[in-house]
Amino acid sequence: MKIKALWKKGHAFESWQEENHIKIDGDRISGVSPKSLLLSGLAGCSGIDVVDILEKMRIEFSDFSIDVETQQTEEHPKVFKEIIITYKIKTDPSNEDKVRKAVELSLDKYCGVSAMLRKNSPIEFKIVIKQ
Repeated sequence: MKIKALWKKGHAFESWQEENHIKIDGDRISGVSPKSLLLSGLAGCSGIDVVDILEKMRIEFSDFSIDVETQQTEEHPKVFKEIIITYKIKTDPSNEDKVRKAVELSLDKYCGVSAMLRKNSPIEFKIVIKQ
């Protein structure tokens, strides 16, 4: 894996991985902050796993979204305290245990981003079944 980051101005950068690029801005004016990218990476990594696992289980679902929140320590380097992930998914309520199993497999076994972040910050999750 390799990326390139090009400074634009102030605290703003553009980062490339192959042909894909994102805007990063520590001031959150022209892009997302570096730490929010970590949380986005966690949501994406785990979300991909959950989708794959639920599809293998043949669980029907839609309207799947993931919210990730945390607070930072006051002292430098400011790192994440506990990370809380809320998985919101539209599926039959009888599938809740299978959704929980998919989330647990993702966070505990498959998602490398969660494994890296967990070394510093505990990760908790909630599941909201929408109808």
